[in-house]
Amino acid sequence: MAVPLSLNINGEVRAVDVEPRTLLVDFLRDALGLTGTHIGCDTAQCGACTVLLDGHAVKSCNVLAVQAAGAEVTTIEGVTPADGSLHPMQAAFRDHHGLQCGFCTPGMVMSAIDLVRNNPTPNREEIREALDGNLCRCTGYHNIVTAIEAGARTMQR
Repeated sequence: MAVPLSLNINGEVRAVDVEPRTLLVDFLRDALGLTGTHIGCDTAQCGACTVLLDGHAVKSCNVLAVQAAGAEVTTIEGVTPADGSLHPMQAAFRDHHGLQCGFCTPGMVMSAIDLVRNNPTPNREEIREALDGNLCRCTGYHNIVTAIEAGARTMQR
């Protein structure tokens, strides 16, 4: 039996009916077509599904959509400025080769944005610690950490 749900997704209030057991990641992808949020493991281990929930990074495969009722949810699609350019953290990942296949990148970017909002000048150790819940199967994380350092500097301007 579907229940009414209202939440703010990327700045737009959405009111829909949703099954109570629907995961936030499935709601975003299937009901709203926001496929930038990836499903990697379904067990909250990889971080590919990371979104911002009321400004804090969460793994959306570990949250029911109804738990987000009334909240503000920002997905990777929602960080792009209105002019269509890249968010500074996205640009830093591109410029510093912080991605290979790109599957983990949305979750990494969302975690990095949350980190920098809370710690504007993180050092390499703090960045690595903040990424503890995000897995990349392609890289050794060196370029990801470098990209986040650069993104943090740009976000402070």
